[in-house]
Amino acid sequence: MRELEYPFDGGELLKKKRQLRKILLGEPAARIKKKIAVLGGSTTHDIVKMLELFLLNQGICPEFYESEYNRYYEDAVFPNEKLAAFGPDIVYIHTTFRNITEGMFPKVTDSEKEIEEKLSQTYYHFQQAWEGLRKQYRCLIIQNNFEKPPYRLLGNMDIWDKRGRGWFLEQLNLRFSQYAQEHEDFLIQDIGWLAAEYGLSKWSDPVYWNMYKYSPAVPAIPELAFNLSNIIKAVYGKSKKVMALDLDNTLWGGVVGDDGPENIEIGQETGMAQIYLEFQNYLKEHQERGVLLTVNSKNEESNALAGLKRPDSALKPEDFAAIRANWEPKDKNLRQLAGELNLGLDAFVFVDDNPAERYRVSVQLPEVSVPEMTEGQEPEPEKYIRILDRSGFFEPIQLSGDDLKRNSMYQANTRRKQLETACENYEDYLHSLEMKGEIGPFSPVYMQRIAQLTNKSNQFNLTTKRFDQAELESCVADGNYLTLYGKLTDKFGDNGVVSVVMGKQEKDVLHLELWLMSCRVLKRDMEKAMLDQTVMEAKRRNIDWLIGYYYPTAKNEMVRYFYQDMGFSLVREEADGSSVWKLNTESYKKQNRVIAVNKCD
Repeated sequence: MRELEYPFDGGELLKKKRQLRKILLGEPAARIKKKIAVLGGSTTHDIVKMLELFLLNQGICPEFYESEYNRYYEDAVFPNEKLAAFGPDIVYIHTTFRNITEGMFPKVTDSEKEIEEKLSQTYYHFQQAWEGLRKQYRCLIIQNNFEKPPYRLLGNMDIWDKRGRGWFLEQLNLRFSQYAQEHEDFLIQDIGWLAAEYGLSKWSDPVYWNMYKYSPAVPAIPELAFNLSNIIKAVYGKSKKVMALDLDNTLWGGVVGDDGPENIEIGQETGMAQIYLEFQNYLKEHQERGVLLTVNSKNEESNALAGLKRPDSALKPEDFAAIRANWEPKDKNLRQLAGELNLGLDAFVFVDDNPAERYRVSVQLPEVSVPEMTEGQEPEPEKYIRILDRSGFFEPIQLSGDDLKRNSMYQANTRRKQLETACENYEDYLHSLEMKGEIGPFSPVYMQRIAQLTNKSNQFNLTTKRFDQAELESCVADGNYLTLYGKLTDKFGDNGVVSVVMGKQEKDVLHLELWLMSCRVLKRDMEKAMLDQTVMEAKRRNIDWLIGYYYPTAKNEMVRYFYQDMGFSLVREEADGSSVWKLNTESYKKQNRVIAVNKCD
């Protein structure tokens, strides 16, 4: 829904929230259901309402538990039957500087020891809440950090003198950050940045606090809720993966086919050229953290490449996972890019200065995100970074080693496809890859990536069940679960952890709750290697039968008959397309013949 995409009108959203909710719930959208507990240090009613709108728009149907006013600490630390019965997937602790009592802030008469004691006590108050939640509910926790205080008693000294509130809040934020670095089930919503970007005086308007106990001020709530929704969206694998970028007046100023590559605006020569260069550097930083960049431009390919090869261009042809520079409709190019990269269209963000091109793509491909890069016909490159950054399309919650290597992995895939073309048959091609697999039980070193895969994999995902890291660690600790990860390397490079299998044992039966694989290694026989190892581990546990489940979604049609292809027998198939399959471990014969597997205990 366009009204809920950045840039949005927060005032209109607050006015129309009931109407928008009714429209969203009436849409035939496939949404995952999640339970979110909001524990507030201020009035949270409108936060919950706005968060619901943004999550519904992002494919998540939330159910909420809302604490009583300023009962966040009690709900977190002490047993709460209602919260326990609710069983939250996520707990969001909404606190601000207003929740630090006057007595806990440093006074100018305090000694250094007294200030340090106040700092430790205040931090411990929050740490107790986090530890209470982690112990009782084993769920993901999202905690606000602190915005800057609305006034500075010590002026500019306030940020560096230990008696300043600014210094005190900065130290608390640092301790919060340290806790986040040490606990993978704990995330921070950075309202320190949000308040500064929104405008601190408007964010902290004292009227809303003193009259209604709202913090932040009501007009800022849509900004806070949208930012929070981006974190939750990322937790459940709904962040985008690819930017499809126009060239002319998007990556540089001017039209390279008309002006020539030597005359386009990029580099240091003019202020406008520097703006485009800054945007390219911003995109380059995304590419380095694992976001795929592609070109989708109406241009002669030779002209497009000439523009990217300019020495003062931050982005070079090799920075792009794929380039489509031609005169085809851009929606057609996007379909081809999705096919080439083996990704769904909903993984793409289309970035183009031309409103007509944006409109066509948004109509023809509603799955693709199409931000409004300009208000009129003229390019506005000075707004590009702000629009993309605030939209939160690529919000991460972790950066794994696989994320940082993603672009090199896709480039290696291009070389694999070239080799496939050169081979006489597919089996020869698979042998020529010289593949090596590493398969073993879930390991702490890979747990971050395993959790990421369970929430991002959609096409080769038989049950599409979603687990966060805490839930997976709980399964590992439960001796009834059989867990396996699979890594795959070949002569072109390391694909990283690409497959996950998890099943629960009940006597002599293993119920397969998870079986998924990254699309970048499809048709490489990794699924056979994973099944071989699953059967082997099952036999060690005296398991006679594997029971596999297929639950259809809009995206996993490709694995509908996967179990049949792997030798399972059909038990039953329901009217909705879901099915149950079984495999006898004693009669099973090894299937993988092309991957050399190293088993890790």
